[in-house]
Amino acid sequence: MQLPPRPRPIAKHTGLSEGGITLLENLLTVTNKRRVRSVVRSPLKTRQLALLVLLDDERSLARAAAAAGLTQPAASKLLRQLEDTLDVKLFERHARGMEPTRYGEILIRHARTALSGLGLAREEITALKSGLAGKVAIGAELSPGIHLLPMAIARVKQRSPAVFLSIDIEPSRPLIQRLLKGEFDMVVGRVPEVGHADELDYEPLDADEPHAIIAGAHHPLAGHEETDLEDLVDQPWILPPEGSVVRERLFATFRQRGRCLPTNIVETDSMPAITALLRQSHYVAALPERAAESCCGTGILTVLHRNLPLGLGGFGLMTRRQQKLSPGALLLFDTLRELAEQLYPPEGRPRGAARTTHA
Repeated sequence: MQLPPRPRPIAKHTGLSEGGITLLENLLTVTNKRRVRSVVRSPLKTRQLALLVLLDDERSLARAAAAAGLTQPAASKLLRQLEDTLDVKLFERHARGMEPTRYGEILIRHARTALSGLGLAREEITALKSGLAGKVAIGAELSPGIHLLPMAIARVKQRSPAVFLSIDIEPSRPLIQRLLKGEFDMVVGRVPEVGHADELDYEPLDADEPHAIIAGAHHPLAGHEETDLEDLVDQPWILPPEGSVVRERLFATFRQRGRCLPTNIVETDSMPAITALLRQSHYVAALPERAAESCCGTGILTVLHRNLPLGLGGFGLMTRRQQKLSPGALLLFDTLRELAEQLYPPEGRPRGAARTTHA
């Protein structure tokens, strides 16, 4: 004997018949499909994202519209359409200009990454069309940028000559900001002390990076026994720009020892400029020992004071979390890892260092 189908539980609580329940389910399905289609039909447009970024930079609708090549009414309409699509307010208007809301801040951050990613994709496609095997953009701090990275690039070029590589040398803080905006595939530098930790994958390459006070071989203190750090305060200094970790830690060391801060300063991050100034004057500079070892070995520069107590720690490879690297970028990533294992002794790297795997 065939049993009748069990009534659906919902019918018991709604008083609807079986046919009524089926009709209701069909209506809900159609409604949900329409909502999905509505979202798909209203995608965020590239020009809307570009205007959003310009509004954040300029904080003025008139200036952002001019920068985007739009009339002010057209820019206002684009912004309104974007807010209507997302059903949130993205900017507040004040007497001093426009300020992004919390919703706006979220969308601006992702808009910058998306636009930068599109730019990198365009460059990679152009490189591929011209016979190259894609483009890899990397940023690095000074020491790995002139020591580890050149060796890695040479090895990558031997393995895959068609890969186009773009390199920038800067302090870690601006490098990380640019990495998060999507301007780099990876960065070799120090992990930030605070912030961004949940947005980055980090793999240590070296546990410590000794710094020293370097001068030209003709400096009056050259050839003396190691000079005390306190005796170098009054020397003319070449320093990285304000905000650099090296500069902050060096000044903190002087303060801890009760000394005044240097006043005769030239600011630059450029190693060629630093080397030229040291050779042609009596300036001194706090540099990673590896960055200066070739010039010291040839007698151009000399070390006045070793083992600066800056406590900077080591450096490593950073990528955006959940980022999928291109084949060329993955090749460079793995090559940097291989070389670091050869160049830096195992005792110099943290035990149990995390390994980042990119699909």
